Amino acid sequence: MGRATMKKKLIISGMTCMHCVMHVQNALKNVKGVVDAKADLNAKNAIIEFNGNVDDMQLKAAVADAGYEVTGIENM
Repeated sequence: MGRATMKKKLIISGMTCMHCVMHVQNALKNVKGVVDAKADLNAKNAIIEFNGNVDDMQLKAAVADAGYEVTGIENM
């Protein structure tokens, strides 16, 4: 069996449309170890599923490079 995955919720500011959501999701999916990412425009957050070690700074940098800001990260 595969390794169990873990989840984190990222609070994100700056998303205003579905195009923004796709940008954030794609940026997060490109971070090594991230298995899936689902951004929610109305909730202003993204839930990522990952396995292994995913550094919060890598997640923040990926979102910042896409033009948005992570204002908080919560383990789930």
